[in-house]
Amino acid sequence: MLLKSLILFFTPLLAGLLIYLVPKARNTSFKLLLVFAGSYLFAITVIHILPELYREYAEVELIGLFVLIGFFLQQMLEYFTSGIEHGHIHTNDAQGHTHSHSHAEVSAIVLLFALCVHAFLEGGMLAQPPSFNMHSDVNAILLGIVLHRAPAAFALMAVLSSQLHSKRRALPYLVVFSLAAPLGLFVSEYFVEINLLSESGLIFLYAIVSGNFLHISTTIVFESSPDHHFNAKKLAVALVGSLVAVAVEFML
Repeated sequence: MLLKSLILFFTPLLAGLLIYLVPKARNTSFKLLLVFAGSYLFAITVIHILPELYREYAEVELIGLFVLIGFFLQQMLEYFTSGIEHGHIHTNDAQGHTHSHSHAEVSAIVLLFALCVHAFLEGGMLAQPPSFNMHSDVNAILLGIVLHRAPAAFALMAVLSSQLHSKRRALPYLVVFSLAAPLGLFVSEYFVEINLLSESGLIFLYAIVSGNFLHISTTIVFESSPDHHFNAKKLAVALVGSLVAVAVEFML
């Protein structure tokens, strides 16, 4: 658990700190990175998480219900996050809006809270009790979480640095965001240990986060092609992301 926690913490932290080295990400390169992450996340959800859930739990209709709950929960969270989970960078300055210091702080806290809810659930799904019959190797899922949390952290710092007019003031928000997933993992492991979270409950948590993943990944892939214009480069990157997920699933 310690290694997973360290990876979950340092990946978004270091990605967010890149704002000091790369104040503005190249639009094309950043989008291609998002397409790769999105296609990997979609593929690992379809070929790894969902089959394991349906294999593990007999009442399969409940799994589908919780996947739907996760999907629409993510839709609700994005009303507060403006899509930072999948790398959207919308700065108030760029849009010509100005806000008071107190309004900016409140807006930043709401944004952070919504992002942390999602990150907390992601970390929680990595809990693996010894008696759990699902595939014990969660490296493929961990990689998927890392791939989309890194650009999310960079986007968070870009937005808050503009909104709060200071990279230094945005740093505490990045640290809290980086702690959310490891905290989710720790809490889930603890709840499992004291039998407060049953195996069925953990399965439903997996299903909810799977719904989150489906929403985020499909949004990334579809938004990467505005007006549905064919783009060979983005299609190739998406295919590579999916093939990497397949390789990771069957090799790790």
